[in-house]
Amino acid sequence: MGLLLLHALFFFTLFLLCLTAKAEDFGAAEKLAGACNLFRGKWVYDASYPLYDPSTCPFIDPQFNCQKHGRQDKMYQKYRWMPLSCPLPRFNGLNFLERYRGKKIMFVGDSLSLNQFNSLACMIHAWVPKTRSTFRQRDALSSVTFEDYGLEIYLYRTAYLVDLDREKVGRVLKLDSIKSGDSWMGMDVLIFNTWHWWTHTGNAQPWDYVQINNKLYKDVNRFIAYYKGLTTWAKWVERNVNPAKTKVFFLGISPVHYQGKDWNEPTRSCMGETEPFFGLKYPAGTPMAWVVVKKVLNRITKPVYFLDVTTLSQYRKDAHPEGYSGVMATDCSHWCLPGLPDTWNELLSAALSG
Repeated sequence: MGLLLLHALFFFTLFLLCLTAKAEDFGAAEKLAGACNLFRGKWVYDASYPLYDPSTCPFIDPQFNCQKHGRQDKMYQKYRWMPLSCPLPRFNGLNFLERYRGKKIMFVGDSLSLNQFNSLACMIHAWVPKTRSTFRQRDALSSVTFEDYGLEIYLYRTAYLVDLDREKVGRVLKLDSIKSGDSWMGMDVLIFNTWHWWTHTGNAQPWDYVQINNKLYKDVNRFIAYYKGLTTWAKWVERNVNPAKTKVFFLGISPVHYQGKDWNEPTRSCMGETEPFFGLKYPAGTPMAWVVVKKVLNRITKPVYFLDVTTLSQYRKDAHPEGYSGVMATDCSHWCLPGLPDTWNELLSAALSG
């Protein structure tokens, strides 16, 4: 009965939030970003893009190097995000290296965090191609170090942020537990992300049970599970982050483009798309997962900057690997590099310097 009551209360709250979400999509972002709302704008063609050449960056995971796998068009690399209320500073790798000389930056999350981690490393490398750099990878942890500046950029791979443990009963997703958090300590900047794996079912689902309050469930509504997991992450932030030493970011929901009905073209997917969506309002509207994230972030007392990239990313139906990942026959969830994650990092850099 307790779980059923939780379901009812949760969805009633989400229903109320959804009634106002569309009107408030950018309000929270503007509040967090100050007077300037970097997340409301449009995509414009810019011949000076991309910010780096994928053939000369040693840090791109092969599945994101769409040109290497035969994608012919390059227009998706030529779009720049232009906020409506203020300019988005162009990324300057030298300034970034100087500002974060001797610092540690960590991305924590799933393969979208890998996308963003690769992107930032390439964006910096393009400015100092001859500087000494070191790439390391061991288990869940990867890193790129720009030796001459002492800047260390890390990736900690974790699909859910909370723990996924193998026990006698099988694989258990523990919504109340974060043991891996010790690996996130001591960073100057933390950028968190999670959502995509919460939706997986069937053979793609990497857990057998969900654990809540020491009770096992064969399945739980995914939005409730996501809310519970993010609440556990929020408690970790409250207990372990010193805002005087560490800046915390949460990356908004990265959309998928498998169903063209999301942009009013029901017979299409991301396959063969060569232009962004240029309408004034994305037809699919605000994702429910975005509402869950906002609900959790609004309750955190420690400063957490919301990189609200959801809407600007929804427009980029053209920027996925499609059939050019070398891994998936159709990939409408990750992003080609150079590409959209570079904009996420331009926004991250602007927030860090603000």
